[in-house]
Amino acid sequence: MYISIGDRPPGARGAAPGRRVKVAPVVVSLGLVSLLTDISSESVAAILPLYLTTVLGLSPVAYGFLDGLYQGASALVRIASGWAADRGGHPKWVAFLGYGLSAVTKLGLLVASGFAAVTAVVAVDRVGKGIRTAPRDAMIAASTPPSHLGRAFAVHRTLDTVGAVMGPFIAFAILWAVPDGYTTVMIVSFAFALVGLALLGLLVPDERLQPGPAAERAPFRWREVCDPRLTKLLLAAGGLGLLTVGDGFIYLALLDRGGFAATWFALLYVGTNLAYLAFAVPLGRLADRVGRARVLIAGHGALVLTYACAALPLGGVVVVIVPLLLLGAFYAATDGVLAAVAGRLAAPEVRASGIACAQTVVAVVRLVASTGFGVLWFTIGPQRALLTVAALLLVVVVATYAWAKDLDEPEPGRA
Repeated sequence: MYISIGDRPPGARGAAPGRRVKVAPVVVSLGLVSLLTDISSESVAAILPLYLTTVLGLSPVAYGFLDGLYQGASALVRIASGWAADRGGHPKWVAFLGYGLSAVTKLGLLVASGFAAVTAVVAVDRVGKGIRTAPRDAMIAASTPPSHLGRAFAVHRTLDTVGAVMGPFIAFAILWAVPDGYTTVMIVSFAFALVGLALLGLLVPDERLQPGPAAERAPFRWREVCDPRLTKLLLAAGGLGLLTVGDGFIYLALLDRGGFAATWFALLYVGTNLAYLAFAVPLGRLADRVGRARVLIAGHGALVLTYACAALPLGGVVVVIVPLLLLGAFYAATDGVLAAVAGRLAAPEVRASGIACAQTVVAVVRLVASTGFGVLWFTIGPQRALLTVAALLLVVVVATYAWAKDLDEPEPGRA
């Protein structure tokens, strides 16, 4: 049974015109798990740039490497976890392993003090994220009619983003009350991660991606993952992701430009996530109507404007808020939408692997992007570096839109 917005059961291949489609309970349950997990992860992520650059004294190049690792380490296991979910038919427990691994790393941060130790903890945390993401998204896709995937992922990402808003705000409140209270932030982070893990284990049903006994399920075929249309999506997402630098660089550039004190740094994450929260469902619905691939590609245009605004040599609250709004719009147009596009293009028996492939490509190229941007920042300065990447991304957005917008056209023989 559905609990909000629909009429058709999970797995239905479409919806009657003019009828509202509900979001399956598993989507909401997974959204609540993500909400708690994001409170945990984002409370740490909000203090990490300042902690690494001011407390540990890392250079922009070293921070770029760590930020790239934060973006891309999950790529090591995404495809493997997608394969395990498809092959075993139990995505919940694959996701549980990933959530559990990330929870444990919050304790690791309490004892990590040097660059090597922090690097190891960040890598393990991101591996946990890589394990959980594709199985979770495949469960969402499997329980939702294909014509409403954009809305389902938007609802999940909205709940996820509520946690992403609360996490940095909690970190800000702790540091406001307890100066240099980084240890307290990490303890609170672990507590939220543990509650989210318990919710997943106790309340989320173990939905199989392919119903029926294992012997009767369709065999796994990697050639299904190599569908030409999915390959085209991977190339498009990779080209765009190669010019997507980490949020921390944007926030550090805003701090470097002036206009606010370092005390308020964590609230920049809150601003971005509030914008994401406002845009997620509207842009998810827009993607269902006009085409998910079109919205995915066009959403990178908001990122071009984000870079340009962050590079402006101006101060004041408004000039800080605008990049945060644009960055939130970018994530709302791309994060869940990428999984929705991949989930539709991949065959049902390899859906988790198809989503994992798309997410892996993005994770790998963002690792390269953040590492390279750290070097560029160190070489020519933050403002020039941002303007250079903005100009290159604009060219790639226009070219990719002209080349890949046909991914929204229905494939003969598939809904």
